[in-house]
Amino acid sequence: MPTFTALTTVTGKAPAEAMGEALERLTPEPYGVGVFEVEDGSGLWEVGAYFVDAPDAAGLALVAAAFSANDFVVSELPETDWVAHVKRELAPVEAGQFFVYGSHDAGELPPNKIGLLIEAAMAFGTGHHGTTLGCLKAFDGLVKNGREFEKVADIGCGTAVLGMAAAKIWDRAVWVSDIDPVAVDVAKANAAANDVADQMICLEAAGFDHPDLEKAGPFDLVFANILKGPLIDLSPSVAQNLQPKGIAILSGILNEQADEVVDVYIQNGFNLVSREEIVEWTTLCLEKNG
Repeated sequence: MPTFTALTTVTGKAPAEAMGEALERLTPEPYGVGVFEVEDGSGLWEVGAYFVDAPDAAGLALVAAAFSANDFVVSELPETDWVAHVKRELAPVEAGQFFVYGSHDAGELPPNKIGLLIEAAMAFGTGHHGTTLGCLKAFDGLVKNGREFEKVADIGCGTAVLGMAAAKIWDRAVWVSDIDPVAVDVAKANAAANDVADQMICLEAAGFDHPDLEKAGPFDLVFANILKGPLIDLSPSVAQNLQPKGIAILSGILNEQADEVVDVYIQNGFNLVSREEIVEWTTLCLEKNG
């Protein structure tokens, strides 16, 4: 099936969202539209549409002009079996005692490692990305240094690989949440595949905004692998939902954004324990003041 993409950028959230709605009314209509903030402080938003048939160039030009956006760049993507491609490209990943793998590599699990099975079709959050890998390594370091956490929450869990890592270390409940209901379904499926479904409490929530999270807290360890903006917005809530001396492991942060995130969390009562850069991404480990 041919796939065409049409991408542009525009300044401001409201124009970007309005552009996305306008794209949905084009003929031929796209089968998907995405609106994303460019995380570089520029104020730009990327607006993209995905088509089976070649999009109408005149229609795209009118939409761009109507919202003072840059011209759309249209590309045709080759037909690809993406799951097969991911299976070929994504080798198992080791992060300390953790071994993240797909079912196609089940025979590769070393006997002395804790396996975290993530299917290739659920590629975001497999451990290959520097943010997920950094969080797993930070958690592994804490465990090896003798830290133990009674209550763990994985906020913005994605595949729930971080929550599952905690569930496999300790035979106790772990709360995982995501604002995206699809991610919550993925988290439930992964928990079942990793034999920790009885321990994982999977919730649809924005941040900590769920009665089950409010009832369970405060937590001893919080993972939040999201993006700089949401992490900064969540900082008071992370502080409120952590025990004194509790740990927050944060990622989704570009290296040049890390100092700003650290400063905001220090203002909210945290001390920096460690930071690690993996390619362009930074992972922070912070402790709430006691």
